[in-house]
Amino acid sequence: VVSTQSTASSGINAEYYGKMFFPSLVSFMSRGPIIAMVLAKENSILEWRDLLGPTSSHRARETHPESLRAIYGTDDQRNAVHGSDSQKGAEREIRFFFPDAIVEPISTGEQATDYLVKNVMPVLTNGFVELCKVKPEDPLSWIADWLMANNPNKPRIDEPVA
Repeated sequence: VVSTQSTASSGINAEYYGKMFFPSLVSFMSRGPIIAMVLAKENSILEWRDLLGPTSSHRARETHPESLRAIYGTDDQRNAVHGSDSQKGAEREIRFFFPDAIVEPISTGEQATDYLVKNVMPVLTNGFVELCKVKPEDPLSWIADWLMANNPNKPRIDEPVA
């Protein structure tokens, strides 16, 4: 959850600067907290925009009544949700909301399979073997806790040797 000030909202919406609706857009975006997310999967931009529906909430109610904008939007400007329109736009917006994020292409095909086999499967296999040995009453919570404790990507702080 992020609170944006008018200067931040102006920055993220800079592409609309000079348009008649720009001041009211900035005012609306600065009104309260927003939830910023990064969706990572193949075709995520296209699929997310399909879930959003048309930009106009009125048109969304007519043509895509199950879309998020049809359900939650109130008008053309207060359309409830935003989705990047391109990879370039997504990268710009990710860097704006998550300045420390590393933005790189999502691996697909053989490259993704190789990564999963090398990095994910061993951890999951060990976790599920332990789960079978322990047989906890709540296996879902147990495996979640185990994965958190045994995450090979968990940040580590190396203390300087005195």
